[in-house]
Amino acid sequence: MIITVTPNPSLDRTFEADSIVLGHINRAHSTHVDAGGKGINVTRALAANGVPSIAVFPAGGADGARLVDELRALSIQVRPVTIDGETRGNITLVDAAGITTKINAAGAALTAEALEQLLSALDDELSAARAAGHEALVVGAGSLPQGAEDSFYTEVALRSAHYGARTVLDTSGTPLTAAVAAGGLALVKPNDDELAELVGRELVTVGDVLDAAREVMANGIDEVLVSLGAHGALLVAAEDSWWAGGPELVPLSTVGAGDTTLAGYLSASFAAHSEPSRALRTAVAWGRAAVLLPGSAAPLPSDIDLGPVASTTNPSRHLTLKEL
Repeated sequence: MIITVTPNPSLDRTFEADSIVLGHINRAHSTHVDAGGKGINVTRALAANGVPSIAVFPAGGADGARLVDELRALSIQVRPVTIDGETRGNITLVDAAGITTKINAAGAALTAEALEQLLSALDDELSAARAAGHEALVVGAGSLPQGAEDSFYTEVALRSAHYGARTVLDTSGTPLTAAVAAGGLALVKPNDDELAELVGRELVTVGDVLDAAREVMANGIDEVLVSLGAHGALLVAAEDSWWAGGPELVPLSTVGAGDTTLAGYLSASFAAHSEPSRALRTAVAWGRAAVLLPGSAAPLPSDIDLGPVASTTNPSRHLTLKEL
């Protein structure tokens, strides 16, 4: 069972137009509304492909109620925690070339009581999984709302470890810095810009990324999965590394593609007898499928094709990321 914790979820509204010009009236030819937030996107992608997952998140107001309804309509397991504030609504604009512009709201501030209820909901799900004899994996994902300390994800990892569960983290900025410093994570999934910010230097080559990832791993982290957008992804472990990618695509929407990439990796990497190269190819195939769908729609098995995705073990350190 994969349990996702999304402390700052959203109801995502995507508007597609032939072109988008700032300062002018832009007319959308289609719109989409999806339950959003990084962890929720991971759960949606896993559930769409038959992998058991439950989403833990706060929800409040009309958009919070709609978010819960959207997930339940897809038969997705949810554990919402009711809050007094309003769940945020995010806006995404996508033009015909696939260029995506996002406007993310800050989200409702969470009180200390609401944050503890969120963590208690995680405790309950971990306890239930252990009682049922199921191995649990926890994914902490997304930005932190106002009211949450940077140490929130560190607490998530500590509580998970108490139940014998490993923790995967997908966040950025100071929450990522705090969690990495604390260590004890199975996997972190930054993109190349987030990893560069974390280590405080520019990452140009594969070697730069490998060195940065292993610097992060020295704090007690098993693996680093670095998404590179159109250039695929790099997986870094203690001894080896892998790259996977495919032919260039014209994206329909990039919203949630990184979250779907993580879901694909988790679907394969924590299965019995998993091979890192195949898990990474699976991750990239899921991400490629996601960018060809509207809004932040989760790809189905029929959308995912591993065929065009190539992989390399221990890619050359001298290659620039743009050469991948």
